[in-house]
Amino acid sequence: MSSSRFAWISGLAALLTVSLATGEARAAAEVHRFSLVLSGMPSSIQGGGFNTFLDYINDTQLTPRGLEGLGTVGSAWMFEAQLRYFVRPNMAVNAGVGQIRAVSDREYLPALNQAIQLHAEILSIPVHVGGAYYLEPYNQGDFQARMYFGAGVVSLVYNRALFQQESDGIPGLANFTTVATQDSPGYYVEFGGHMFFASRFSIMIGAMYRGAKIERLVDSETGAPYLTPTGDPYSLDFTGASGRFALGIGF
Repeated sequence: MSSSRFAWISGLAALLTVSLATGEARAAAEVHRFSLVLSGMPSSIQGGGFNTFLDYINDTQLTPRGLEGLGTVGSAWMFEAQLRYFVRPNMAVNAGVGQIRAVSDREYLPALNQAIQLHAEILSIPVHVGGAYYLEPYNQGDFQARMYFGAGVVSLVYNRALFQQESDGIPGLANFTTVATQDSPGYYVEFGGHMFFASRFSIMIGAMYRGAKIERLVDSETGAPYLTPTGDPYSLDFTGASGRFALGIGF
């Protein structure tokens, strides 16, 4: 074999080796140690005293007059932003804040140029800290998937239950707004899959259950105990299950 042919073959082999090595490097999924996770979660909620209050309004004020009642709440969307940090390859800690809100509205038009609007709303801002344990990864080319299990504690703040009546063109019917509030602790447990790609973006799909009951609400203006129409302490219950659909942005 001539020296020129040997040099050509050696060069081709070196180029092929470099190309394969570069391909393997590009095929690796990026698992960033620190990331921002943005979630949208359809959630079930219990409602608690809020639904009891709406049932009372329907049974005593609306249905006897032949009016369609306010709908009770059983679901809501929860939106959340959290920071997630891998302290070990199989262990992550996270902290974040979210919002869960449910609304029930009804409008009545009893006569020409007359209107009554009823607005009922519950809102909670859950602030959480927790951790997640990741199982062994599944790798395929530039894709990596890992199952995770997590749990944490929640502080439910800026909780409120609002009921508002506004009338237009109806003499003697007053406009008013009542707001009840209280803070409360809670918890969550979750599981799902975290999928990584050859980019800074990742996707999480999973499920979460939270315990989030707020007891003994008080009037937001006076601080006096807020009671149900039957005289019992007013409670809110955001307890329920959620499906997590999230986008992770690695740093």
